[in-house]
Amino acid sequence: MTAEDWIADFAAALGRPAPTAEEMDAILRLASVAAHASERRAAPIACWLAASAGQPLDEALAAAEALAQG
Repeated sequence: MTAEDWIADFAAALGRPAPTAEEMDAILRLASVAAHASERRAAPIACWLAASAGQPLDEALAAAEALAQG
């Protein structure tokens, strides 16, 4: 099973649409910034925080990049 297949199945199990390719890219960029600015475990937690805050991906990514740059 590919990651995309698993994500689509997980989204369906949650009753949500799977993210688009552009959304997946933004999520992975956010995770990358968090992981490289701190520890790897910051990546999934940063994504969860952005989602639970209802933060648009572009705004969450900008905030993460600003924090990473100090």
